[in-house]
Amino acid sequence: MDSIRKIYKIGHGPSSSHTMGPSRAASIFYEQNKNAASYRVHLYGSLALTGRGHLTDVAIIEAMGSNTEVIWHPMETLPFHPNGMLFEALDKRANVVNKWEIYSVGGGEIRESNMLQEEIQVYPHRSMAEILEHIRIHGGALWEYVQKHEEPDLMDYLKIVWETMKAAVERGLNTEGTLPGGLKMQRKAASYYFKARTQNNFIRDDSYLFAYALAVSEENSSGGIVVTAPTCGSCGILPGVLYLFHKNYSMGESFILRAMATAGLIGNLVKHNASISGAEVGCQGEVGTASSMAAAAAAQLSGASPYQIEYAASASLEHHLGLTCDPIGGLVQIPCIERNAFGAQQAIDAALYASNSDGRHFVMFDQVVEAMKQTGKDLPSLYRETSQGGLAKVWEVWSKQVK
Repeated sequence: MDSIRKIYKIGHGPSSSHTMGPSRAASIFYEQNKNAASYRVHLYGSLALTGRGHLTDVAIIEAMGSNTEVIWHPMETLPFHPNGMLFEALDKRANVVNKWEIYSVGGGEIRESNMLQEEIQVYPHRSMAEILEHIRIHGGALWEYVQKHEEPDLMDYLKIVWETMKAAVERGLNTEGTLPGGLKMQRKAASYYFKARTQNNFIRDDSYLFAYALAVSEENSSGGIVVTAPTCGSCGILPGVLYLFHKNYSMGESFILRAMATAGLIGNLVKHNASISGAEVGCQGEVGTASSMAAAAAAQLSGASPYQIEYAASASLEHHLGLTCDPIGGLVQIPCIERNAFGAQQAIDAALYASNSDGRHFVMFDQVVEAMKQTGKDLPSLYRETSQGGLAKVWEVWSKQVK
């Protein structure tokens, strides 16, 4: 497995696979073909079907210039991944002088079809079972395992990530108004925060958690700077949970950073053994993974053992199996924003549930990850970030009837 730094990327929303990835690819291609007279970018599959709502074309043109034509191919899919792109550099006579086929595979990463086996191996183990066995023999915590195999400055990087997460929460809590896009969605984080401050103890923490998760997800939806954890579409879940421990439970920064290391390990395992791309496996790969990461972090911050942390991560992911990715209008708003709030809540519940156990359970984390991968393959493409089925389709039909 590669470094957990690739799980935590800092950048503009609203989508890691539809905005960050294409923007990065566009910048690389432009740098290699600066002398071209103009450019064409072909977008395929999920990128073409929901790219306008995700601002894919805007991100590409910003990176390459106004002499760039974006061509949409919604009914075609390139072979390696649903998020396929073909970049073309043209001369003055519109002849193609260079081209590049590249894929946005989730979490802001891009990959050529032949790059699958070329990743740097930072970790010697590829499964949670192997990691737990290593810890059983050699001792230590999950976050210590991460620190042992990463570069010495990992905690410095995680501190930057944490500061970015906190800033996104706090910006979101202090911003009201309407989110961009045709849905005219009102921001909710500030009102949830105001209400939480006046509620009784029984419900207050839940309301604060909702407010924190909504704050980041709304910042993402408006194109603000966020951290992939592991994606932009699910970026509110882990920060929401961490901010709750930081702000409401006065948890020190060093403990937060260690919890982030453990959460990153969970995201890494899912990414390398299944997928974190909604276009490939549905929202279970995004919100499900984020909730699993946050559950592991919450369990660790609650004093859980490595086995209880594994249980928390497993339980949270297990109960997101089959979750579809069907954004209305191709926007990262409905159901994405609300799902971040509920994903954060499920993370806390999974951590509590696992922490009350002795860590023993039947279906282990690695098995749940494999089940998620298989479920994602079995999901029809309608439910994998195409906006052609589920909530997106039903809303479209009903809205036309109302008109």
